[in-house]
Amino acid sequence: MHLHQVRVYYEDTDAGGIVYYANYLKFMERARTEWLRALGFEQDILMEQSVAFVVKRVEMHNYAPARFNDLLSIETQVVELKGASMTFQQTIKNKQDVTLVSADIQVACVSLDSMKPRRLPRTLLGEITRVI
Repeated sequence: MHLHQVRVYYEDTDAGGIVYYANYLKFMERARTEWLRALGFEQDILMEQSVAFVVKRVEMHNYAPARFNDLLSIETQVVELKGASMTFQQTIKNKQDVTLVSADIQVACVSLDSMKPRRLPRTLLGEITRVI
């Protein structure tokens, strides 16, 4: 499991200081990017090799709100790995360890040239397999 923290900024909230629901998806995207970086892969380098990731499916559950200035922890783990896709389970918690949001997110690997599915690069697949 990978852990990434984000601070809730004013721009992330509505007029009442509550995080707007779509911003949780942004926080989870950042966490997946940092997970990939922790494995030793930078997305700009992958893009130079015509490798990109697109979100195919999201199932998100909201349990409690995050508020302005909260420090959130995002737990990320791969729960399903296929040749050209992976499914992540991500959980956002506050500093009291209360689960605020959970999501299952399926990400497909595509070729930037055609935007069609392609197999995950062998080196990336090896690293993911090593950590799950």
